Amino acid sequence: MKTAHTIGTREEWLKERLKLLKAEKELTHRSDEVAQQRLRLPWVRIDKKYQFDTEAGKASLADLFRGRSQLIVYHFMFGPDYKAGCPSCSSLADHFNGFYVHLANHDVMLWAVSRAPLSKLNEYKQRMGWTFPWASSSETDFNPDFSASFTEQQQREGEIEYNYQREPARQGIKTNMKDVSTSNAAGTGTDQDTYMRERPGMSAFALEDGIVYHTYSAYSRGLDVLWGMYQWLDRAPKGRNETGAWLRRHDEYKG
Repeated sequence: MKTAHTIGTREEWLKERLKLLKAEKELTHRSDEVAQQRLRLPWVRIDKKYQFDTEAGKASLADLFRGRSQLIVYHFMFGPDYKAGCPSCSSLADHFNGFYVHLANHDVMLWAVSRAPLSKLNEYKQRMGWTFPWASSSETDFNPDFSASFTEQQQREGEIEYNYQREPARQGIKTNMKDVSTSNAAGTGTDQDTYMRERPGMSAFALEDGIVYHTYSAYSRGLDVLWGMYQWLDRAPKGRNETGAWLRRHDEYKG
């Protein structure tokens, strides 16, 4: 079967590739500028006391730094009623094992935080073969305070503010894959509404003179750049090539 894609000579390919290279360099420079803008955000002091359940026992937010001055938290979608972690979050978290040790040796501590009980998190962590630290925030307001968990009432009455905007009542994840939230909900053993009361995100914190500051948070497509798999797919011949909810946990693929 003949391909429908444009076919050209090596010379034609190189001409177009050089045009793309110019655009890629412009994007890289713009990304550097945005990174500097991100660093200039004002810090917000956190006086509220949070207590997490960890494998080492109870821990405060400051304790999660483990001697570092910087902390990055991934808000992993694993609610108290889930039977397993979100498949999409699991795909992103598969990357953590390879780099969290490098962050830890560069003054940055990485944690996943979820509302499910620690026993559930540890069981799932063992299944996935992960070693990065994962804390339960089940007894705190941490997830709601950082826009990663919402109540049934908020969902029903259209009071969810996620990714810095108000959502209509009972809205699913904004995506070109209409069935992704339904598929992921089934993968966690919950209904769609229960599944969507948890949301993915990341938040960064700084610790200076014993005071914790919130410095940055990102959600939704703002997490794309942290998802190494998508960076590779964006450079594959067919790109992301997503026509449905294709993601699975790494131990659920066939072959």
